[in-house]
Amino acid sequence: MKIYFLSSIVLLLTLFANPIQAQAQHEKENYVVLTKKIPQLEPIFLTAETLAEEDGKNFGKFEVIICGQTVKELTDKEMMQKYINKAKEHNVELVACGFSLNKFGVDRKDISPKFRVVENGILYNLQLQKKGYTSISL
Repeated sequence: MKIYFLSSIVLLLTLFANPIQAQAQHEKENYVVLTKKIPQLEPIFLTAETLAEEDGKNFGKFEVIICGQTVKELTDKEMMQKYINKAKEHNVELVACGFSLNKFGVDRKDISPKFRVVENGILYNLQLQKKGYTSISL
């Protein structure tokens, strides 16, 4: 009787533990960085590259949200093109904070269409965190 009972417990643990492990192994690792300085994009891209190597096939999305007064620099299309190219190379999505664009008088037409604009970068960052993204603000 004890053997039957112990065998049943082991069987139940095996049945319920494997789906949890399988689910954890297949989840993608997603990242978001909120920055207020354009030059920080260089080390952010290096970080994305390293994490992509470490995570392998579990590497998911990597988004960079640009907020604050630095959004004025997004209108310098020549300077920004090198960052846009690196972002594409490292599979990083560039996001501009619409609230900052409005506050500092930057017309959305004056920035590259490669930038996705969200209405509120801070709110968007928190929403991604709720979805399980690993986040850091610089």
